[in-house]
Amino acid sequence: MPRLRLLAALLCLLPPALAAQEQGAPDAPPAAETPDPEPAMTLERLDAILRALDPEAQGNGTAWQFAVGGVQVLVVTDARADRMRAMVPVARSADLTPAQMTRMMQANFDSALDARYAIGNEVLWSAYIHPLAALEKDQLISGIGQVVNLAQSFGTLYSSGGLLYGGGDSGALQRALIEELLKKGEEI
Repeated sequence: MPRLRLLAALLCLLPPALAAQEQGAPDAPPAAETPDPEPAMTLERLDAILRALDPEAQGNGTAWQFAVGGVQVLVVTDARADRMRAMVPVARSADLTPAQMTRMMQANFDSALDARYAIGNEVLWSAYIHPLAALEKDQLISGIGQVVNLAQSFGTLYSSGGLLYGGGDSGALQRALIEELLKKGEEI
């Protein structure tokens, strides 16, 4: 309980600090220049990015299937709802144990990061969901890498590879996939 009190005390300090910054307090750091925003993600731009990741990607303009590191990834979109979902099937939901369900919920809290475990149509999926228009290229590529890592680490690390706490080799191996995908998307 002492930690909760400390957290509550720190949260109480936050609003005055923000108010001082908004009023232009003399000790407030200068605002950083922001780069020009990327253009809105369109289905055409999404298609170009996915085909850069896998030139053999199959798509119909609203859904794509392609491979990343030997893992089949599905991307589906709904432009009217402004949504995009990248996902990988992991297991039949009927085969999941209570311990696995608990571990997945823990991972969704700390190690899955932008990807998540989800169940739909009796299948356990690794999924990354984002508004379509606001989606940036590097967010998409990182999200796809995280979905693949999360699917591959089911039953072991339960991690998207974006961030791990602690030492070991797994973080570097999983981060390597995301870095490789980001490099493929640099020229787009």
